[in-house]
Amino acid sequence: MALTAAHWIYAIVTFAVIVTMIFRKGVVLPTLLGTFLVAWVYNGSLVGGFTSVFNANLTAAKELFSIFLIITFMVALLHSLKDLGADRQMIAPIQKVMTNGHIAFVMLIIITFIISLFFWPTPAVPLICALLVPAAVRAGLPIMGAAMVVALAGQGMALSSDYVMQIAPMLSAKSAGIETAAVADKALVLSLITGAVAITLAYLSIRKQIRKPNDPLNEKEMNNLPGGKGGSSASARNSHPRWSKAFAILVPLSMLIVIIYMTYTKVSSGRMGGFEGGDGAAFIGGVAVLLLAFSTMAFGKSKALDRISDHITDGFVFAFKAMGPVIPIAGFFFLGSGDFSASILSLGDKASPAFLFDLVQAGQNVIPENAVLSAFGILIIGMITGLDGSGFSGLPLTGALSGALASGGIDPATLAAIGQMGSVWVGGGTVIAWSSLVAVAGFCGVPVMELVRKNFLLVMAGLLVSTVLALFIW
Repeated sequence: MALTAAHWIYAIVTFAVIVTMIFRKGVVLPTLLGTFLVAWVYNGSLVGGFTSVFNANLTAAKELFSIFLIITFMVALLHSLKDLGADRQMIAPIQKVMTNGHIAFVMLIIITFIISLFFWPTPAVPLICALLVPAAVRAGLPIMGAAMVVALAGQGMALSSDYVMQIAPMLSAKSAGIETAAVADKALVLSLITGAVAITLAYLSIRKQIRKPNDPLNEKEMNNLPGGKGGSSASARNSHPRWSKAFAILVPLSMLIVIIYMTYTKVSSGRMGGFEGGDGAAFIGGVAVLLLAFSTMAFGKSKALDRISDHITDGFVFAFKAMGPVIPIAGFFFLGSGDFSASILSLGDKASPAFLFDLVQAGQNVIPENAVLSAFGILIIGMITGLDGSGFSGLPLTGALSGALASGGIDPATLAAIGQMGSVWVGGGTVIAWSSLVAVAGFCGVPVMELVRKNFLLVMAGLLVSTVLALFIW
């Protein structure tokens, strides 16, 4: 397709979005204006520009609303478990295992990773930092080391793969025009590689600072934690001991069964067997809804009708705060895809333009068709998009570019997974002070900029290794 004025406007706006992210500013405004301008020029109608802005956001909302629902129900479930005190009961056995700083380091990695996979790191951070970090510090792990582990294992390794809820892979895959499962599987591998490198380097950097459990410095560091010595005793009170213990067992067991079943269907059939992408999220979300209903009734039958509404409302509020800005951004990059542009531009049966793909195709004579350049180019763009501090807002861009830049040397799923690593590891809360990393630093009582400096080289090394290995593996 010959390039039109609309194509060049799309290219200019895309470049402006990247520059805006470099300066750590929001990109919602340029994407909204860009959608309007591209549609206006392409249709030759001012009215068409107005309707296309709305259609772009509506299309993105339709495609991504399942993401909002799964976040809502998982966060609501976590709130209901807090009502019962079951969140603390789930963690209690782990605290007893932390007999020294080295074991505490490993246990903190494992539990942070698992909890963050199911509940996302941001809502899980208060639970982990209030209950596990004090136990780890008492065992001899330095506070800074604990903060590094929580950030790298949760905001980094768990969130960058997002393998259970599959929100990040869905964003990447939809924009690239490929199956979610293909991106999710590769993102999981790359997240584990990146995490293994970063966390190993983190351990090597703090191993000499790990103290014995009876070291007086442990108690001194405990006093530096918010609330002093690990929090107030009032927070540990629980008026539902019977149901607290029951749900502390039921929830992890239910989620474990879900994962085993999904893994079984994948291995036995060679694919997700009907549980890929949105279907997998729906399965987990459905289980979460029933657990939410039962746990709310356990809190009090007379209170359940109102309480569950409060929890779901809180869940929606969290979901829209976390993901709301992604909708207009995704709408702009969906406009660049031939799969969505027809509905956004109200073209009916007419041929739909693929602005981004057309631009890349036109630039093939200038852009070298090289797998290494493509992989590191997508990684760098992903890291730039992560500078806004959200981690997910850049996934529509890296996904769309992955679909356009894929060549015989490297497939779009691999590029999308690499871009996802760059965007989420940088913006998700490991090396950006204005991201959710500030919550980790706050709950652990450490300076956020010092935590950034500690994590930066570790994360960069992990991303470099995972990208290089991706080229060899796939």
